[in-house]
Order: sequence, then C-alpha cells, then structure tokens
Amino acid sequence: MTADSDAAQAEKAALRTAKIAARRALDDGMAHRAAERAAEHAMHVIHEHSKEIVALYMPILGELKPAPLAERLRKAGATLSLPRVVTATRPMQFLEWREEDPLAKGYGGIREPDPQAPKVVPDVVVVPLSAFDRRGFRIGYGKGHYDRTLGPLARHERPLMIGYAFALQEVDEVPRELHDVPLDAVVTEDEIIRCNLGREGL
Repeated sequence: MTADSDAAQAEKAALRTAKIAARRALDDGMAHRAAERAAEHAMHVIHEHSKEIVALYMPILGELKPAPLAERLRKAGATLSLPRVVTATRPMQFLEWREEDPLAKGYGGIREPDPQAPKVVPDVVVVPLSAFDRRGFRIGYGKGHYDRTLGPLARHERPLMIGYAFALQEVDEVPRELHDVPLDAVVTEDEIIRCNLGREGL
C-alpha cells in the first residue's frame, strides 16, 4: 500500500535521521565485526554472480563498510564497480573499480573512480540505505539516485539488487511511494532477508 507522498516523505525523514544516528553510535570494533559477518552472508547470495560485475559503494555516515565484501569478491574473480552521480537529476553511471585505482571526491563528497574509467553494466548492485523493511523497501537519503537509475529498467533487465545494512536499521514498515523500487534481498550481519523470491539466484 502506498502512502500519501508528503506524509511518506516526512515519515521517511524521521526514520532516516533515527537510523543514521543509531549506526553512527556503534563503536569501531562492533562495526568492523558486523562488516565481516555481513560479507560472509552476502557471498551466499552473490555466489552465482561472483565472477560477474558487482557494484558496491563508498560508505558515508557510518554505513556498513563493504571493504570485506570487496576483498572476497575480488578473490572470487568478480569485476567491481562503483556508482558515479553525473548530476542530481540524471541516472547514475557505474564505473569499473580496480583495487589500485585512485578515487576522488565526486557528488556530495563521495569518493568515486575517475570519470574516464570504463563504464559497466552491473549484474549485481549492492545498495546502501538508511533503513529497510522485510518487504525489500528501503529509505535512502532522499535524492532518489538508485530508484532513478534502476527503476525504469524492465524487471528482467534489472540487476540483482541487494540492500546492505546493519540489523539495527530494520523498521517495521517503510512508507512506500510509487517510484520506490523494492530490493531482491537485504543482507545484515545477522542474516539474509530474501524479499523477492522470484528472482534467479535467491
């Protein structure tokens, strides 16, 4: 069920603020252990795609760090990529990211590959978020970059979309808006939540 847009956005903003504060309050040791456990879970979801193209993200605001997952994926033979925001209103690009490639600050100060890096089409996108529910709906940061990029794609063209978060970021229900694109799974340090059982590989 979708919510009134203004009410949904206000509720999303409140949940976003609360969950970002909660994860930023985690001590470094706990956050590191969570990242290691989450990486192990994620590899169980990605195993069928582990030699393909996987898009990760550069963490901000206390996000679950994908570095342990990146290490495992590289060892498995995956090609990694990172998103690049071209403008605030256009779909993102995904650029190849090799371990030795330098990263520079891009849109919003988030580190990204050089714009001249090869553009790729990922088979799997590991999606950052501020809050999620078990239906696969997420709260991002209010800019709509992932929905704008992946939403227009037909279901069979869409990459496998995996939310990546601390367990404490779960909420009972994310207010859903018409443009929201559900995740296929959410991975936390505690478990794999399979939200879209019809997708191959889940």
